[in-house]
Amino acid sequence: MSLQILLEEPHIIITYDHLHEWLIADWQGDQDLSTVQHGCLEMLRLLRLQHSRKVLNDNTRVTNMWSEAAEWAGTQWFPMMAEAGLEYFAWVYSTNHYSRLSTDLTLQYTAGSPVVATFDDLETAKSWLAQM
Repeated sequence: MSLQILLEEPHIIITYDHLHEWLIADWQGDQDLSTVQHGCLEMLRLLRLQHSRKVLNDNTRVTNMWSEAAEWAGTQWFPMMAEAGLEYFAWVYSTNHYSRLSTDLTLQYTAGSPVVATFDDLETAKSWLAQM
């Protein structure tokens, strides 16, 4: 089996895909500053543990706006992830309009590395990440 669950909590499930050597973060339900920070810091810990360079970040099931975490994620967390070795980050948008706005706001605060690309569906994101 190529997928290994590393963390399973009500707001996020993080798995490692051994075949592709990337983390998969599956965010679920309502998010706020606390859940985003917790999930992101767990992702950072697990990225270091797995020595991965890629993340598939799936917001498909996020159901609300979480913009209060956007500046922190963009200015603090993404640089920590890059320092830990992250090079490519495929971000799948939620179907929730306000969650999509939160994602876009986060990216406005993100500068330089890693390379972040946004997608409307999981398969396209996986395909892009596999090519990187």
